[in-house]
Amino acid sequence: MPNPVKYMKEVVREGKRVRWPKRDKLWPTIAVVVCIALFAAIFLALEDLAAARIIAQLKEAFGG
Repeated sequence: MPNPVKYMKEVVREGKRVRWPKRDKLWPTIAVVVCIALFAAIFLALEDLAAARIIAQLKEAFGG
């Protein structure tokens, strides 16, 4: 059976080995990720709305 304490110690050890980005590079990267996520959310919402309208029209046309 895995030991959760050992696992967490190894996670912390690996986290210390990671080379984290400096703040001056971190904020522009965060801004890019947020913009892409917002664009994707808006695109998918519009696509969902269009699909719902098409399905509603098909139901109406075929007496559903």
